[in-house]
Amino acid sequence: MATTSKTTRSPLAPEEFPQLPDVAGVRIATAMSGIKYQGRDDLLLVEMAAGTTVAGVFTQSQTCSAPVDWCKRTLKGGTGEAQALIVNAGNANAFTGSNGEQSVTRIVEAVADHASCRPSRVYTASTGVIGEDLPHDKITDQLDELYDTLAPDQWQAAALAILTTDTFAKAAGLVTTIAGQQVSIVGIAKGSGMIAPDMATMLSFVFTDANIPATVLQEMISDIASKTFNCITVDSDTSTSDTLLAFATGAGNQHQSVERADDPALEQFRQAMFEVCCDLSHQVVRDGEGATKFITVTLSGAEDDGAARLIALAIANSPLVKTAIAGEDANWGRIVMAVGKAGQRADRDKISISIGGYDVASNGRAVPNYDETPVAEHMKTQAIDIAVDVGVGQGTATVWSCDLTHGYITINADYRS
Repeated sequence: MATTSKTTRSPLAPEEFPQLPDVAGVRIATAMSGIKYQGRDDLLLVEMAAGTTVAGVFTQSQTCSAPVDWCKRTLKGGTGEAQALIVNAGNANAFTGSNGEQSVTRIVEAVADHASCRPSRVYTASTGVIGEDLPHDKITDQLDELYDTLAPDQWQAAALAILTTDTFAKAAGLVTTIAGQQVSIVGIAKGSGMIAPDMATMLSFVFTDANIPATVLQEMISDIASKTFNCITVDSDTSTSDTLLAFATGAGNQHQSVERADDPALEQFRQAMFEVCCDLSHQVVRDGEGATKFITVTLSGAEDDGAARLIALAIANSPLVKTAIAGEDANWGRIVMAVGKAGQRADRDKISISIGGYDVASNGRAVPNYDETPVAEHMKTQAIDIAVDVGVGQGTATVWSCDLTHGYITINADYRS
């Protein structure tokens, strides 16, 4: 059975789907709607215990999808609670005008009827082709089957159902503690192309059975997104559908109550949540369309952390840098170019660059007696490390990207066929 629209698994993919913990208060079902794909599940329903809290971060795109609009409005004006999540692949329900809004309304109302809850406790996301009306009947017609087949621990099926051009299912999970009580966190994600952070550029859903107030969860996930999903890029294009939702069911082991995101009792939980999101964001980059190299860009010496992030992204997004890495060419002059075009302060005569831990430039010029041999060897590996210091301050940032190959062109040229 086909699982995605591509057949070649990314060479950067993990060897196998991870072993994930159970998350109390979560049940999952998937189904085939036939919206775009044949012979694979493309519809995901997640049922959550009553009282589940929710938080989210969404695309800043001015052409965002109807599901994004729904989720943003619901979070802003709702109770901060969720009882169901419905996700489809193959159609983004973006740039579909009032038809898109009506489709979302019909879907969430139908789910709410099945869940015996208010529509404001149903969250939704869509991913796929932009500009085509969503045949919502194909989703609502599957709800009876979905609710009849709900079961815990269906993470791999869930991760597969939301894929589009991805080549592997993406998931991560950890068991951690809050004030000595064990709790679980599991996340799934999809993303492969149209990846450039303007919040979190993909779909990702994170679930925990901890008891976390919605306001605390929102502050935590917003901060984590800024350091994980907002620090990845594949092609510099921001999706219309970017959605990161976090749900806390409160159905796991009972722990002491927490009222603030900086509560010391949350220290281990917050770190575990960061690690899950970081893992998921890295998997998105590792599945970048046509990718053969995973690139880490570490930027230091910037005016502030924001400037560092912008310079690092200028490097990571540069087609010239990305194609040089694809061709295993240690052309560090392209990195210099990208630093210069970022629009942030950099001292040309203090810039230092290293690749794979080998110094290639210092104080604004090539290092004395520069030997390209070890750098060229590093360029042949799958994990490429670039470090740059721009010599003006204390700002730092790390971003992650991938190379740009002909495979990217092939995938996107054939996307709608």
